[in-house]
Amino acid sequence: MTMMTTPPIDQEDEEMLVPHSDIVEGPQPMEVAQVEPASTVENQQPEEPPSMKFTWTIENFSRVNTKKHYSDIFVVGGYKWRILIFPKGNNVDHLSMYLDVADSSSLPYGWSRYAQFSLAVVNQIHHKYSIRKDTQHQFNARESDWGFTSFMPLSELYDPSRGYLVSDTVVIEAEVAVRKILDYWSYDSKKETGYVGLKNQGATCYMNSLLQTLYHIPYFRKAVYHMPTTENDMPIGSIPLALQSLFYKLQYNDTSVATKELTKSFGWDTYDSFMQHDVQELNRVLCEKLEDKMKGTVVEGTIQQLFEGHHMNYIECINVDYKSTRKESFYDLQLDVKGCRDVYASFDKYVEVERLEGDNKYHAEEHGLQDAKKGVLFIDFPPVLQLQLKRFEYDFMRDTMVKVCIGN
Repeated sequence: MTMMTTPPIDQEDEEMLVPHSDIVEGPQPMEVAQVEPASTVENQQPEEPPSMKFTWTIENFSRVNTKKHYSDIFVVGGYKWRILIFPKGNNVDHLSMYLDVADSSSLPYGWSRYAQFSLAVVNQIHHKYSIRKDTQHQFNARESDWGFTSFMPLSELYDPSRGYLVSDTVVIEAEVAVRKILDYWSYDSKKETGYVGLKNQGATCYMNSLLQTLYHIPYFRKAVYHMPTTENDMPIGSIPLALQSLFYKLQYNDTSVATKELTKSFGWDTYDSFMQHDVQELNRVLCEKLEDKMKGTVVEGTIQQLFEGHHMNYIECINVDYKSTRKESFYDLQLDVKGCRDVYASFDKYVEVERLEGDNKYHAEEHGLQDAKKGVLFIDFPPVLQLQLKRFEYDFMRDTMVKVCIGN
């Protein structure tokens, strides 16, 4: 997360979405559902509204013992849809919910359809607390359902006091708007927004969002353009030249831009592109390499000027007059998400004062072990403040990384 005043970022989808994936956050496909062909032939396309709301009331919800549970079929825009849920979660501790093309198995080769839709779990006590999520998707044979693997925590859903499960009944809503005429491939991003996106090489969406962010910092972009390169340089062997080429294409191309030259300049092969790397580590490595290449040039010090801030770590004894301080620089801040309602709460937690007492007393040189306070104070922030949200934590019980829900 980067805080700055720049033009909006045109970026790839939040995640590389692959059918049958166990744990992928954000809108995503599930496996193609196998259903019996319905009697109505799709090509007849009866006169149906292009948008509508469908309500699904599930009684005896806690006793639903199937892994996947489907709603009745409903028709929007002449197309058959249904809701698919995983009542106990799709390998996560959240309710998983998707919009499904009900007759996908009987449709002709090459079919596709586009829909904008929202899925909701209704709060039956206080309607304003209903949970609703919106997305859109071009449905096809490979991705015949789309939605949210982590829609809402199961702990909230199954807690009767929360209002989502009342008399063992859950109410789910879907609002679907079908766009029959949309040509998915004819959308002109440059014409519509003035910007173009980056192509996903495999699992490089995290990198693409970082590159778009850096591109939209005018001072950074100008510094990259001013980095010296020679006519003998090749983009696949020079990070500065590859980044210059990428930024130039983002600025002047009419269609989306490939990142292969840049990833090759990193030394990545095809396998690396399909690996989910850490965006914070990539950002640090990239900035370190650029900072090194900028030394002795007209743009030397650009990375520091843009991204470097300073804070002071301190330990202050409570009962004696002793204080230890250490000034440190930072290029980004890692903020906790767990237990924080917003970024301000995350900052409060970052500067939270820790008490050193009991078995954890502080050894204060000539004063020996002392009760003390330990914390962080910010000295200055950089023009561009980069925040890395700690959205994942290790689950020892499941031996895997799990996503932390904001506010929990």
